[in-house]
Amino acid sequence: MADGYGNPNPVTDEDPKARLDRLEARIAEIRAAREPKPHVPDHYSQANLAWRMVTELVAGLAIGFGIGYGLDRLLGTLPIFLVLFTMLGLAAGIKVMLRSARELGDGSDGKAGDTPEAPDSGKRD
Repeated sequence: MADGYGNPNPVTDEDPKARLDRLEARIAEIRAAREPKPHVPDHYSQANLAWRMVTELVAGLAIGFGIGYGLDRLLGTLPIFLVLFTMLGLAAGIKVMLRSARELGDGSDGKAGDTPEAPDSGKRD
């Protein structure tokens, strides 16, 4: 079929199956380009990951200690809040450290937690 000037019409002369295949290939290419990058680059060594976890634990302790000490100095009740917030900081640091370890474990083999068919253990953070 031609338009009014004798030129072939590319929309109607082309096989719909071929057009659909080209469109699917283009969509797959765009999706691959937009796919999220992994959180942890592959070039991290085990020592770097261990230092990251230690830093998270110490940061939780330091923040809890600082808040507790500040409240105790402000209210004049030295060691009550210091001990309480240091323990809360320790718990928060451990929680963040365990979450990082789980995230690194999930990303290492590429299968754990990525599939919807994975069984749910029922445990939550």
